[in-house]
Amino acid sequence: RCRSRERREARARAGWMVMGERGRPSALEVCRVLAVLFSLLPSATLQCKIQKCNMEYLASPLNSGPEKDVCAALRLYYGCVVRTTRSCRGDLSYHATKHGIEDLMKQNNCSRDGPTAPPRVLPPVLTDSQERSDGPEVCQYERGLPRSSAPPNYTHCGFFGDPHLRTFGDDFQTCKVEGAWPLIHNKFLSVQVTNSPVLPGSLATATSKLTIIFRSFQKCVEQKTYHAETDELPAAFADGSRNGGEPNGGSTQHVEIQARYIGTTIVVRQVGRYLTFAVRMPEEVVNSVEEEYNQDLYLCLHGCPANQRIDFRNFRARAGEAHGAGAARTRGGPGAHGFTYQSAKAKCKERLPVEDLYFQSCVFDLLSSGDINFTMAAYYAFEDVKMLHSNSKRYHIFEKDALSSATPGGRDLRLVLVLNLLAVLLWTECCSVHL
Repeated sequence: RCRSRERREARARAGWMVMGERGRPSALEVCRVLAVLFSLLPSATLQCKIQKCNMEYLASPLNSGPEKDVCAALRLYYGCVVRTTRSCRGDLSYHATKHGIEDLMKQNNCSRDGPTAPPRVLPPVLTDSQERSDGPEVCQYERGLPRSSAPPNYTHCGFFGDPHLRTFGDDFQTCKVEGAWPLIHNKFLSVQVTNSPVLPGSLATATSKLTIIFRSFQKCVEQKTYHAETDELPAAFADGSRNGGEPNGGSTQHVEIQARYIGTTIVVRQVGRYLTFAVRMPEEVVNSVEEEYNQDLYLCLHGCPANQRIDFRNFRARAGEAHGAGAARTRGGPGAHGFTYQSAKAKCKERLPVEDLYFQSCVFDLLSSGDINFTMAAYYAFEDVKMLHSNSKRYHIFEKDALSSATPGGRDLRLVLVLNLLAVLLWTECCSVHL
């Protein structure tokens, strides 16, 4: 009996043990050993990216130094592991790592919800000399401008959700644009997104890949490429470089790139399974286009092609009619995603109290896809506006502001009508004088 009882007690103690105060290793030390161990084991499948989580955990500044935070480090590690679930289900190291982190979180009373770390920041795409105050003026955008010139006018473009586009001219559009499309293409950089169906057979799409190419510019930068896709939001460029030093922080949900030589800031986020994009760029850089390139497909400048736009008002009217009929008829089918028009409005109201076009886009996305993460995509898109847009009076865009973009060439049409009216008035005046 005594031996049987000893065996039961031994089994109960097996697993993640907390040692006495004097000799026990910390949770971070235990997890660090595990991360090293599993990073040395080959993955069961080529698709499993658990080793990437292990290496990011080992490199995290939350493991040691002044920023040490046990719970934040474990939450960050756990979040990375969970995002590999689909590709790592048959991988032994995945399951061992996941259960080990869960046990350590319990031992340290760490909740799964809570702060992880400040946003991961990519240093500017600059050489070391540009980081110094005595660096070349041409590599510091505002310092390189003529002293007599006016301050630069900064503009903003955003792309998020299923998908919604805010152009540099503050037009707001909802587009189809499945597949690969160029958001920006000028003399300094190119940005391309790839949009994939949210559900098989669905017309709802969202951004699953994004590529940014910074072109070589004088002595400031050699060509650099940044590539992100679902569950892969790296803190380095494609060649592994992080010009200017190590990244600050370790949240793989948010990357910020600062290109000071062109006065540009780019923010890339992963919300749920899809990416969002936001940029702040001087107007001069925005318009530095190449004549030989088809600039009609520069979405951030010209908007989506007319045949790719979705009329917000018609969609909302149909959704309202469907609500009156007792069903939410959306692009995904009648009642396909569990949100009625009213329940979608209520959910979006929690994060977006002002019923502007960011609110309307949130409602649209919930009805189109049923994916609750699109609520946060719209929320963060608006937060990026507040961070990057230079005119606080233009943060919100309302439906009346977007009427011109709902009709292709709306502004040009009004201009032609005004000019025609002036021509008629002048002709009438001339005729009256001659008579």
